[in-house]
Amino acid sequence: MARALSGQVVVVTGASSGVGRAIARAFGRARSRVGLIARTREALENAAREIREGGGEALVLPLDVSDARAVQQAADEVAARWGRIDTWVNDAMVSVFSPVSQTTPEEYRRVTEVNYLGTVHGTLAALRHMRATGEGTIIQIGSALVYRSIPLQSAYCASKAAIRGFTDSLRCELVHEKSRIRVTMLQLPAVNTPQFEVVRTRLPRHPKPVPPIYQPEAIAHAVLRVAAKPVREMWLAPSAIAAIVGQRLAPGLLDRYLGRRGYEAQQTGEPVAAGRPDNLFAPLPGDRGAHGRFDAEARPRSLEMSARLRARALAAAAAGVVAFVGIRAWRT
Repeated sequence: MARALSGQVVVVTGASSGVGRAIARAFGRARSRVGLIARTREALENAAREIREGGGEALVLPLDVSDARAVQQAADEVAARWGRIDTWVNDAMVSVFSPVSQTTPEEYRRVTEVNYLGTVHGTLAALRHMRATGEGTIIQIGSALVYRSIPLQSAYCASKAAIRGFTDSLRCELVHEKSRIRVTMLQLPAVNTPQFEVVRTRLPRHPKPVPPIYQPEAIAHAVLRVAAKPVREMWLAPSAIAAIVGQRLAPGLLDRYLGRRGYEAQQTGEPVAAGRPDNLFAPLPGDRGAHGRFDAEARPRSLEMSARLRARALAAAAAGVVAFVGIRAWRT
């Protein structure tokens, strides 16, 4: 059992916008102490204000997660301020919407450095401090695309699959060490975040998440639940489950389906603006918050997601009822 959220020291990477921003806000409402990592200071300062208004404490740590030394220094700063790190959430990401043939080696390298190596850097920094206290939880923000790649996002899909491979190896080592450090990976559905406004794209029309789309707060709720009660891995929402199971059962069928439908599903009807800036190599100024432009289509929650989050509590309650009935029967 992890420490109560109101007493936790948490670090969130990618905390300036999207899912990371929603997670940071949620920890603030839970009165956690939150270290905020991202590249844009203005957005991080606003996130810190939201956390303080929610009753938590915040520490702004502007940096690029591809810089291993900067990530380690940030972890040291958090531990120096609050004495330890209880939960570390790896969420920072960038992406490129482009066919493989048009994606450059530099773009593949950059996505890998941020998404995969950024997660490795965060995990190593967290482990260093968690081993000092003998416990902690590392949460990797994954995607259904960890298991089932889609067209036009080869760099992103490959980086996320690499995170899963790294995480599985780490878990085995922690088991070998009999460690109390837990590593959780959440596989997400499509989420309504601002990334689609700032992502690098070569598509003729504006990029969008593949429906069904969920709001970032639904993901933040799941993160807080596993921060309080860690699990090995969780697939969130029916669409993510269908993609992962479908890949295991009929990968060739999915290849053909996505080859026919995957291009249109990732674009709106709006042409991409000429000279559109992106955040791949450098952050864009401003604060975009947690939500993207797809509020009208996004679902605030998933009944399946809620059921999965409550499954352990329901199982424990059921076990208690069985034990109670058994004791009563034995006594009579």
